[in-house]
Parts: sequence; C-alpha cells; structure tokens
Amino acid sequence: MRKIINNPDNFVDEMIEGLILAHPGMVRLASADKRVLVRADSPEQGKVGIVTGGGSGHLPLFKGYVGKGLASGVAIGNVFSSPSSKQCLEATRAVSGGVGVLYLYGNYGGDVLNFDLAAEMAEVENIETRTVLGCDDVASQPRERAADRRGVAGIFFAFKAAGAAAQRGDSLDEVAAAAQDVVENTGTMGIGLSPTIFPTTGKASFELPEGEMEVGIGIHGEPGIHRGELETADEIVARLLDPIVADLSIVSGDSVAVLVNGMGSTPLEELYVMYRQVNKLLAGKGIAIGKSYVGEYATSLEMAGASLSLLKLNAARLELLNAPAESPFFKEG
Repeated sequence: MRKIINNPDNFVDEMIEGLILAHPGMVRLASADKRVLVRADSPEQGKVGIVTGGGSGHLPLFKGYVGKGLASGVAIGNVFSSPSSKQCLEATRAVSGGVGVLYLYGNYGGDVLNFDLAAEMAEVENIETRTVLGCDDVASQPRERAADRRGVAGIFFAFKAAGAAAQRGDSLDEVAAAAQDVVENTGTMGIGLSPTIFPTTGKASFELPEGEMEVGIGIHGEPGIHRGELETADEIVARLLDPIVADLSIVSGDSVAVLVNGMGSTPLEELYVMYRQVNKLLAGKGIAIGKSYVGEYATSLEMAGASLSLLKLNAARLELLNAPAESPFFKEG
C-alpha cells in the first residue's frame, strides 16, 4: 500500500482539518467531534437547509458539495461508513433556518437508518424534515425497483437542483419535489478497472484479474452486471450509455445533461476520450446535450474506472442546473 497518510486511524480527521484550513471562508465545523461540516454562513434564515452525508473516501462527494446553491451541511462518516444519527442531527440543527431541512443522500442502509433516526429527533425539536434518496445506479436494480437502487455519481444533479431551489426561496416541499424529480430522471452506470485500497487495513475493496473490467460496479466495489476482458473506450461507452438511455426512455428529440465521472485514478484525458464517444452516440440517436460535466465528481479513493450519468432535461431542470453555485470543489455561473 502506497498512500500519502500519517496514522491511518487519523486519516479522515486530518483530511477534514486540511479541507477547513484550505477553504475557511466557505465552510466551517459545527460539531465537537469535527465530523459535521456546514456552509460558513449557516444557518441561512428563511431558506431551506439541505443536509447530506455518507462515508468518506468519495471526495468531492459528499462534503465537497457544501456551498452556496448546493448542500448546506454534511455529516461525515469514516471511510465507506455511515455517519451517526447524532452527527446527522447536529448537521440538521446547524443549517436550520426556520423553514425546514431536506435530507439528500445516497440510498445505503446505514445512512438511511441514521438519517431516519435524526429526523425523529429533529421533529422533537420542531425542525421539519423531508428525505430524498439518490438512487441512480441502473445496474443495481431493474426499473420497476428503481427506488431500491444504489446512489452513485448522479446524485450531483440532485444536489445542484435542490440547492438552486432552496437558494431562490422555495418551500421545503418544493425543494424536496425538485430533488425527487431530478432523481427520478437520472441514471448512472459505472465501470471498474482496479479496486480501492482501504487506508486503515491496506486491503483491496474487491479483486479483479489483470486485464479485466467490471461493468455496473458500485462506488464501494459492489458487484456489477458484467465482468470480462477490458474493451476499448468506445465499446465501454456503448455498454454504459445504452442501458441508461433505455431505462430513462430517452428518445430522439430529447435533451440530456451528461456527467462523465472519474472514480479516483483515471486520468482526465481518458474521461474526455469517453465524452467524445458519448457525444457521438447521442447525436446519432438524435439526442441533444444541454449541459455537460467531465471530471471527478464522485470517487472511490484510488479506484480506477469511470461512470456515466444522464439527466433527462426539461426547461425547469436545466434552469436549476444553470443557477449559480459555489463550493470548494464546484462552481457554476
């Protein structure tokens, strides 16, 4: 294991400390255990707060999207581990501006359990909450069980939409509806080429023979739907794109937002090679690209691989994507 770390047990805490020191005017700590991060100006009175959370190891997901026009706060777990219900509650308190808080996070059992507990405790404190789960991984469940899918890189679109809706002053129900609408119209497929190495144990998250790829892999190394010899970039893009287009019933004349995401150790140059083919294949289907993003938006430490996300666009969704936003890892407008 070759990593730039100190004591592995201090990895997450030292990472958070560095993030705060690097971006002092944008984010601040809001808990004694230093595992709750919020916008520097939180709470924003009269505006819906948005709390996300999940395990570390996925930067810029989740903590990297705390900022204006995005999430208001985040509860931070250890690597690939859920934050506690107490941390979720502390984040809720810290961002509550008096008009409710939206919980927006990935669909994973531990996160759901602890955020649900936090919602019950927040209710006792007269803080109204709503929950929207990112569940965009089309490989993890069929369409009829879309609500049970894993949340992966496509949750970025939901952060952007919900954050824009909250910033313009929408109500809690309206912000939740905007996030849910985007979730229901987003699909993602990923490919893994090599595993993550856990900082605390030095062990790989999964095994993949040399020269092979796993299509449909999750951001923690969860199994995909196809394992075989590594294909060309163009062949990989077709494997990822076609199931998403079919799942979202995207047809000629539609417009989409595209996210080509690196999983942690895939060069940006290779992501642009992929985007080139995404653009070509969509054009061939008569599908327009209304917005595009290429880079690392949801990683898995040093996993090699990439994912492709599509959001089926309409005027309302595109308006929310185009709204100004700024966090330590993202800026729009």
